[in-house]
Amino acid sequence: MFKAFRIFILLLILAGVALGASRSKTRSVEWKYDLPVNIYLINGDGSEAVAEHLRNLTVADFKPVERFMRDEAERYDRASRASIEVKLGGIIEAQPPTPPHNGSALDTILWSLQMRYWAYRNTDTDGPSTQVKMFLLYFDPAQHNLLDHSTGLQKGLLGRVNVFASREMARQNNVIITHEFLHTLGATDKYDLSTNLPLHPDGYAEPDRLPLTPQRFAEIMAGRTPVTQSVATIPESLNEVIIGDLTAREINWQQEPE
Repeated sequence: MFKAFRIFILLLILAGVALGASRSKTRSVEWKYDLPVNIYLINGDGSEAVAEHLRNLTVADFKPVERFMRDEAERYDRASRASIEVKLGGIIEAQPPTPPHNGSALDTILWSLQMRYWAYRNTDTDGPSTQVKMFLLYFDPAQHNLLDHSTGLQKGLLGRVNVFASREMARQNNVIITHEFLHTLGATDKYDLSTNLPLHPDGYAEPDRLPLTPQRFAEIMAGRTPVTQSVATIPESLNEVIIGDLTAREINWQQEPE
């Protein structure tokens, strides 16, 4: 009897968590109010070089993300109803759980729950309940040539983003941050997972352009600018990126075509 009671209580808790996550997902793209986006800084490799870099970062370093969303909202005639407010939540000493590499669906679900619990334990955000939390893990480029894949979770409105601790790469970092932020709102990847090449038409900023390549911009959820149909380059900044029509529909900026 006691065991059955514990299971019942656990099911109630899980149902409450699921309901809360569902409400947050819906509210995040209602665009009735400014959506707070909280940036948290983490020393990903524990080096002094990264620690020094983090001490010098300010909220101004991430305002290009806010401006990009505002400018793109204006392009979709949503400027008055689709804004975000980037805030700097400070430095977190604890390391977030590492997502599974080539794990099963169950592994991914368990990691997602762990990540949400870790975020709850390590942040104390005032204000409205619907907020996005982006955890930026910085790495010294002198020690790391490549970084692991970043992740954005719509359930929980959380992002775990790996970036380089370099002023020279700050603008490119903001492209990655924006990509993962849009994942938290429900936007999907628009590139081939095996080649990293943008998928036509949704992964192309100008899918009807003639000739099709080279493209002038990258679609944010494709992450690269097609130079030819087999070659694509990483954009240097958000000035070289746009939000495509399908992504706009996924974040509730446009209605589905009839």
